[in-house]
Amino acid sequence: MHVHTLIIGAGPGGLACARTLAEKKISTLVLERKKIIGPKVCAGGITWSGLISRVPEELAEKSFPIQHIRTPWQKVRIAEQTPIIATVNREKLGQQMARQAMEAGAIIRTGVIVRTIKKRAVLVQDRTSGKNEEISFDYLVGADGSSSLVRRHLGLPSRRLGIGINYQIPGNLKQMEWHLNNRLFGNGYAWIFPHSDTVSIGAYADKETRGPTELKTSLLSWAASQGFELDNHRARAEYINYDFQGWNFGHTFLIGDAAGLASGLTGEGIYPAIVSGEQAALTIVDQNHNRNIMDRLIGKHDQHSRMVKLSAKNGFLNSLLAELVTLGLRSGMVKFNKLEMAV
Repeated sequence: MHVHTLIIGAGPGGLACARTLAEKKISTLVLERKKIIGPKVCAGGITWSGLISRVPEELAEKSFPIQHIRTPWQKVRIAEQTPIIATVNREKLGQQMARQAMEAGAIIRTGVIVRTIKKRAVLVQDRTSGKNEEISFDYLVGADGSSSLVRRHLGLPSRRLGIGINYQIPGNLKQMEWHLNNRLFGNGYAWIFPHSDTVSIGAYADKETRGPTELKTSLLSWAASQGFELDNHRARAEYINYDFQGWNFGHTFLIGDAAGLASGLTGEGIYPAIVSGEQAALTIVDQNHNRNIMDRLIGKHDQHSRMVKLSAKNGFLNSLLAELVTLGLRSGMVKFNKLEMAV
């Protein structure tokens, strides 16, 4: 089998890439190792300014024009005229984006494992039948997450990683909260993100400041202090790659987490995945495509990475930065959207 563009991974980035290519009448095949599109370890928060133009508003479970930020020294309430962040169900988002891609003409195959990547072909295996198949391509797009096989094929290591741990528990809360505490979460944070009938309780930290076991212990302790007993609930964890080393490698592209374009500061990944997926597709269609949007996204990513590096130097400096940023948000000198990946 031969296709013009083969996309490995049916997350938001891969599906955005597939839809954009198919709309341009490019033969596009998406391979997804999972049998169901959408589910992923994720708090499910999307920034309103960054994603409202790309994600149907009806997919938002809850939206929040008010954000509550807690540090050891401050309790801050940030209010805007329009929602700052909304929560979405990742499975519903994935299914919606898959429908859009297929309606445009893309082909999506689930339950397919990529075994080997060659220069212009991949060897895949169907998880159900066990059948092996070789698929050749003109262009290859790696949208296969933080442990990307395509990235490894290009010889790119992933050294700069964040860790996200999430519990999705029953509940109907109305307040979205961010908790910054260097003693517990290093240069990361804990969150309370309400969904329609569940609540995401979790924590994110740079791997260099908190390992998985230490982060989980801190999360459980903090959650109990907030009234959430998580011991009887299932924890889901995932590494978040922010080690960006390029995205355009001629006939091979990396997007989203596979490219290391997630924010090392906040863990935000849906927006950069969708934007980089669209931009990779437009570049495949036209090699002279204006790369201004991609350059701005990379610039924002670089800003976040520098802040992570600075805050990871020592606990006192990180605590000071957290308090100063929170004070800036409180006074209005710092706008919440300046901390987002939106460009």
